[in-house]
Amino acid sequence: MHDLIDIGANLTHDSFDADRDEVLARARAAGVQRLVITGASDDGNRKAAELAATHPGVLYATAGVHPHHASDYTAESGTRIRELAGRTDVVAVGECGLDYFRTFSPQDAQRDAFRAQLEIAAATGKPVFLHQRDAHDDFVKILNAHIAGISGGVAHCFTGTAAQMHTYLELGLYIGVTGWVCDERRGHDLQEAVRELPPERLLLETDAPYLMPRDLPEKLSARRNEPCVLPHILKAVAGLMDRDEAEIAAAATRNSEKLFGLN
Repeated sequence: MHDLIDIGANLTHDSFDADRDEVLARARAAGVQRLVITGASDDGNRKAAELAATHPGVLYATAGVHPHHASDYTAESGTRIRELAGRTDVVAVGECGLDYFRTFSPQDAQRDAFRAQLEIAAATGKPVFLHQRDAHDDFVKILNAHIAGISGGVAHCFTGTAAQMHTYLELGLYIGVTGWVCDERRGHDLQEAVRELPPERLLLETDAPYLMPRDLPEKLSARRNEPCVLPHILKAVAGLMDRDEAEIAAAATRNSEKLFGLN
């Protein structure tokens, strides 16, 4: 069994309300010893930080406003993110970025909220937890203007092409790989990219309860993704990299510790 860190789990999602402790127990049993809970809205940030505080040294959180909620971003949002970023168990600013696939918030509002959160990351010394979908060019343009002052970041739930991945690597980002890599319908670009991904830039995540790997031999009973499936994603990634699972697990854990300052 490998010592793994799930760097992206939406554990405050209401689908976990009835059995969150059991979900964490299954994760531990599978070797997932630490998890980073994604914050993506004002309310979600509060819930993520509160949950992380209940399991010190095991659960951590991020604090940010997802591009879907960018229209709701206010000065108060920024103040609260700054406050949360001062906590040792809040390890990144985000989920922030751009999403032009589903424009739930206008693109200009997304860009404004993204810039504001990058400035918070620079001011607080925390890395960024990044989201990008169908907005690569604007995403890179904005990042290029801010990245020099930021301590690091991860392209969370990366699903793009190898060329896009190499652009993010040149910006110094880590690449977060989810069960999308196990999808024979939509995962081809990601599979090809992972073959070229240096192990020292890999992070592993489930994005639970979303993105359940399509090729799980047995589906989870609740029909939702869970952190306990992270070893399945590890196996797929190691196969694509043509590396030993233990080597890739150790690299991903080491990278997570380095980026997020985990002990």
